[in-house]
Formats: sequence, structure tokens, C-alpha cells
Amino acid sequence: MQLPKVSPFHCVFFTLISSFFSISYCTFTISNNCPYTIWPGTLAGAGTPQLLTTGFRLDSGQTLRIPSVPGWSGRIWGRTGCTFDASGAGKCRTGDCGGRLECDGNGATPPTSLFEITLGNGDDKDFYDVSLVDGYNLPMVAYPVGPFGACNATGCASDINTGCPKELQVVVGEGGDGGGVVACKSACEAFGLDQYCCSGQFANPTTCRPSFYSTIFKRACPRAYSYAFDDGTSTFTCKAYEYSIVFCPTVDGMRKPGSGLAPPTIPVQEPSTPRDEPSIPIDEPSLPIEDPSHEAAVRMVSSSNMLLPLPTLIILLILNLIS
Repeated sequence: MQLPKVSPFHCVFFTLISSFFSISYCTFTISNNCPYTIWPGTLAGAGTPQLLTTGFRLDSGQTLRIPSVPGWSGRIWGRTGCTFDASGAGKCRTGDCGGRLECDGNGATPPTSLFEITLGNGDDKDFYDVSLVDGYNLPMVAYPVGPFGACNATGCASDINTGCPKELQVVVGEGGDGGGVVACKSACEAFGLDQYCCSGQFANPTTCRPSFYSTIFKRACPRAYSYAFDDGTSTFTCKAYEYSIVFCPTVDGMRKPGSGLAPPTIPVQEPSTPRDEPSIPIDEPSLPIEDPSHEAAVRMVSSSNMLLPLPTLIILLILNLIS
């Protein structure tokens, strides 16, 4: 009996497919598109090891890739306005983690924008989100790259600092590099009330509802967590071999100097007083156009339900195989 002839193309195809479906680890690719230096930090969840680095300097335009292990869970965030000495001791204006360059098991000091993820073991899916429950300091977008179908990007591409209510503002200095509003607190941190912290009698999704303040965050960033029980529109699943986390995504790949540092121009009223909602610029930014997946990912974050497509290479290979 004559065996069917196998073409070199088929060998390449099956090699690629087998490699795609044998993901043994996931990589976090962290990019700084801000026009200033940031210091990303990482924190592993209970029972999982810390990543190879738990804190590092990332200059404007730089990217760093960090491998992880199956089942890893934790957080990644950006710190701003940091100064460290030769031993790694110092402090940051936002996102500080124990006054060290390497966070070494210390979490971020609020207010901080957080990327949170739990990687699946084996065929189990990953669960991920971008959370503003602890407040906001930097715009960030996260999107998965993987062969197991389409996955959602998430994040907060809007500059909430420019429309942060005065009672939630974190203000440093007057003008200049890094001056003005550098972060926006959560209502929980600002007022410490159970109704904002979803604690006490409000420690369940029935009694803890979106507040005036969490609605400001949600309208600016529809896919990000705005309060503790905001699960329905903010948690996503995927099976990916890479997650790209981009700080300060904009149309031309770089946020303009001074953007988001000026105090907002909204009227100040007491929290209990009815008020007009502050105006927060809600852009549809995209990352550099030479990488189409960047643009699609950031546009998705604004509000659409569009999914990241299956890699074009795989589709072409399949079409060629069945033709």
C-alpha cells in the first residue's frame, strides 16, 4: 500500500500547531509609552513564586519581557516619580512598594492602576483584569496573545487624572515635570466608608452598588474594575502565551509631555451634594500603527466587544492545508 505523500508545508504546519498547543509558560511584555520614566512593580499571589524581577526602571520607549510559570497569579503596576539610591532604597510618588526598587513581596500603595491575572494550569484558562478599585495613577492597556481563539483586551486608556474630583486628587508640587495631579484616589481610600469599601453591611454585591465616584471611573474606562463587585464587565478569560501590558497608550505611541498633570477644571462640591459629573477625556488611542494588533487592542478597551482575531498565519496555513 502506498503511503500518502507529505509535503514540507504540512510538516511545517503541524510543527507550528503542536508548538502553539504546548504552551508551558507565559510571558509578560511590559512597555512604557509615557514620555517619562516609570518603575513597574510586580507582586505574586499567595502560593505562587515571585517573578524574576519584582521592580525595575523602564525608560520612555523601553520594553521588558518577564517569563512566568503555569498557575502564576499576581499583580503588575507602574510607579511614577521614583528616586532610589545605589542600594535600591528610595520612594515613589505613586505606586510605592515599601520604599524599594525591588518590591520583594510588597504591594502597591494606593492609588494605583493594577493589572491582575491568574494563569491557568494545563488547559485551564487564564483570568485577568485591570482594576481601578485601589484608584488610578497611569493609563494602561493589557492584551493577550495566544492561539486558542479570540481573546479580549482590557484596561484604561483614558487619563482620569485630568478629571479627577478634587476630593480624590493626589497633588504633588506646582507645575513642572511630575507636578500637579499625579493620581486619583478611590472613594474608599478618600473617605473610608463601608459603602465605598464594600465592607461591613455592604460586603456583598446586593448592598454594595456603584457609587457616584465609581461611576466616574467606569464611564472613563468601561472594561476596568471600578469597585469591588464590578465582575460582570471587568473579568476576562483566555489561554495565552503572552500578555502585553502597555502604559500610556496613545495615537502616536507617546503621551504628550505634561498630559494629565494639570489640575482639573471642575467645580468642587461635597460628596453628599448633587453635582455635575466631571469631564474626563475619553480618547480612542492606539499604539504605533506598525503593529496592527496594538491599535485593535486599545480601541477595544474603549467600549466595543470586538475580539482580537486568531493569528493570521494560522488561518492561512489552515486554508492552504484544506485546499
